[in-house]
Amino acid sequence: MSDPSIPGKTTAVVAYITIVGCLIAITMNIEDKNAYARFHIRQAFGIHVLFHALAIIMTYAGYAYLAIPVYLFYIAIWIFGFLQALNDKTKPLPLLGNYFQKWFKFIS
Repeated sequence: MSDPSIPGKTTAVVAYITIVGCLIAITMNIEDKNAYARFHIRQAFGIHVLFHALAIIMTYAGYAYLAIPVYLFYIAIWIFGFLQALNDKTKPLPLLGNYFQKWFKFIS
């Protein structure tokens, strides 16, 4: 799954596997401080937080009919980010990726 020649790749891939995987990846990167892993942790954290925030807002606002489009959006950006991590790339997510890098600077 992970090419050992790319430092931080395993951590980057783990970050995309649910919000729990993202938290695990954060702890994995505490000592190494790998920039590649940090980039993908921030992207994945943003994806997961955005999805959970939208789910909470939709639930309380009564917009259950938007669940399918939100899931499709979540899956699309998750696949994009996950494939970037697998292919050793650091291209930010369309529209939101650069914001995730700025907003989540506390993840180092």
